Amino acid sequence: MSSPAAEAHLPELNAILPATRASLWEVFLEFLIIGATSFGGVVPYLRSNLVTKRKWLDDKEFVEMLSISQSLPGLNATNMAVQVGEKLCGFAGSVAAVIGICLPGGVLMYFVGIFYRIHGDHPWSTAALKGVTAAAVGLILWTVLDLSKRALAHSWDLIFVVATAVAVEGFHWSVPRALLIMGAIAILFHAPRKSQKNEAKP
Repeated sequence: MSSPAAEAHLPELNAILPATRASLWEVFLEFLIIGATSFGGVVPYLRSNLVTKRKWLDDKEFVEMLSISQSLPGLNATNMAVQVGEKLCGFAGSVAAVIGICLPGGVLMYFVGIFYRIHGDHPWSTAALKGVTAAAVGLILWTVLDLSKRALAHSWDLIFVVATAVAVEGFHWSVPRALLIMGAIAILFHAPRKSQKNEAKP
């Protein structure tokens, strides 16, 4: 049996230790499945598997991790794998998630690259690529619309979304520049006002 002194320190230990809600094998297998089935874009599959299916994340956590992943160098998928794996199983979870999500695509793309080098100019190959591209755009669009219903806290957030898109596409800003500037403006907009602080005081 644990002593009263040890039980008193449990909250502190829980705050330090990572929240393990899955085994390393489950983390590896889930990201392996995502890596093997995410045709045309990984974001919809990440949300479907991690939020809807496994419930390892809620929509708020997913959007926050996705924002961090897009703001840092590297692929969104691997950045997300690092964050989710660490949340579930610490450092070992990050390693398992990254290996799982990269392994299927790496092996498959090796053979696809050989096939494309030999048959890339074939009409059927061109038609298949166009079809996959259209499906990928549809998947990403549906994910954006579905997440926006839960993630956008205010109608003004739509203006920030449009302004960011215009800055990148219309004015040819780099993505980091657009995220830093528009993110800073959005943070200032959502910052608690003095009146709100006064209302929150008892």
